[in-house]
Amino acid sequence: MKLYTKTGDKGQTGLIGGSRVMKNDVRIEAYGTVDELNSFIGLLTCQPITNQDLIFLRSIQHQLFSIGSYLATDRSKVELSTASILKDEVIVRLESEIDRIDEILPKLSSFILPGGSQTGSMCHICRAITRRAERRLFDVKQVYDVDNQIIIFVNRLSDYFFALSRLYTLKNGGEEICWKSKD
Repeated sequence: MKLYTKTGDKGQTGLIGGSRVMKNDVRIEAYGTVDELNSFIGLLTCQPITNQDLIFLRSIQHQLFSIGSYLATDRSKVELSTASILKDEVIVRLESEIDRIDEILPKLSSFILPGGSQTGSMCHICRAITRRAERRLFDVKQVYDVDNQIIIFVNRLSDYFFALSRLYTLKNGGEEICWKSKD
């Protein structure tokens, strides 16, 4: 099988179920953003991080792939595969991980600007892309049904990346850059 199919040369792509849609369809934009996030998480996993964080980030990558599958499925043609359905425990694990990290960190007293360390900055990039993915999910939700578990998961995920950015900035000897309003 060749890597290229030529079926998208006229601006359309296929959904699971066989439907053809324009490449700028809200579903394609949403799962493309999820894929972009997954790619940046892959880059983040190449940084010096703990094995525990590496394993957790890889589990997030699997969940994001499932979300992409969910968004790519034309449910008017086929049923969702079991792998495309997010389970409640995924959100519980994500919240537990945020709590674990937050317990280690000093209390937050101001807004934090991205920067401070390379790994922390990559976490901020993942956080910002996660927020964009969340906005794209709401674009989809205006036209198609979107499982609320996916919305909740992606919302929590941005909080996770914020906590992880703080952790690795401090762990790597960096300094958190506090936002200062101009008086």
